[in-house]
Amino acid sequence: IELRNVSFKYNDNYVLENIDLNINKGDYIGICGSIGSGKTTIAKLILRIINPDAGAIYYDGNCHKDIKIAGVRDSIGYVPQDSFLFSETIEENIRFGKPDADRKEIERVCSIASVHDNIMELRDNYKTIVGEKGVTLSGGQKQRICIARAIIRKPPVLILDDALSAVDTNTEKEIISNLKEYTEGITTIVISHRISSFLK
Repeated sequence: IELRNVSFKYNDNYVLENIDLNINKGDYIGICGSIGSGKTTIAKLILRIINPDAGAIYYDGNCHKDIKIAGVRDSIGYVPQDSFLFSETIEENIRFGKPDADRKEIERVCSIASVHDNIMELRDNYKTIVGEKGVTLSGGQKQRICIARAIIRKPPVLILDDALSAVDTNTEKEIISNLKEYTEGITTIVISHRISSFLK
């Protein structure tokens, strides 16, 4: 993924200006900055949710203007800060990332996301209905389930956009350590305002 001289503005205010960024296949990179510095804007540009006002984004050497948006998004696993869960069981929420996933696969990615033990403490375990938008779970549990859902299909690119903001520091370190082996060969972009989120 390459951003060449990319600029983007909201109304008349540039949040990104003349940005060059080259991310090689399999790279693990961190994007750090204060609130409003343009971190999430970079993720949205890569995901083709928005298009640059100037410059271009290249995927395997192909300009974003020449690639179908669906093709880009199908190759990216994205976990935003505001995690969204469907009013279904935990198992079905994770299977949304890979419809044919079996229970063993689901438990494995939940262990990687450090949420398996929490799920097993619930009355119905993986069959627990989470409620609309996951209201029955804590913010940290929702984020970790969304991480499990994103990584279960082993996407070529994984973007964690402040996706560990609701977990404590020790759990964050555990998740980052677990992801190290699992994301081998996966281009991983971690966006955060905490330096600890980047330590593998």
